[in-house]
Order: sequence, then C-alpha cells, then structure tokens
Amino acid sequence: MMLILIAFFQVQRHTWSQDSLKYDIVNFIGSSLLVFYAVTGGAWPFVILNGIWALYSLKDIIADITTKKRK
Repeated sequence: MMLILIAFFQVQRHTWSQDSLKYDIVNFIGSSLLVFYAVTGGAWPFVILNGIWALYSLKDIIADITTKKRK
C-alpha cells in the first residue's frame, strides 16, 4: 500500500507524471503485492480491485516500453 501512496504523492507534488514509467512500475508492484496479501487473507473483493489495478498498470508499462522502442 505504501508504494501506491508514494506514487500518488509524487504525482500530487508534480515530481512524476501519471504517464511516467516510474509511476506505472511503482503502481504495478504495489498493487501486485496487495493482490498477494489479499489472496492469503481470502479478501476476494480486494483481490479483484487490486488485480484490475495491477493489470491496468502493466498495460501502461508495456505501452511505455513499446513507445520508447519505436522512437
């Protein structure tokens, strides 16, 4: 959860953009860890919420990487 909050605060302080690779990576790692935590605790709505968050962040990471390769 701290990683997601760090990413949020960095965007709020305007040190990172919501489109930056750093933001997406930190969100992906944070949400993936929360999915693992929720699975071990059996909190299935939390698994779904953070699973979607992780997949969306992964999609953005892939888009960021493929865009950089094209340039």
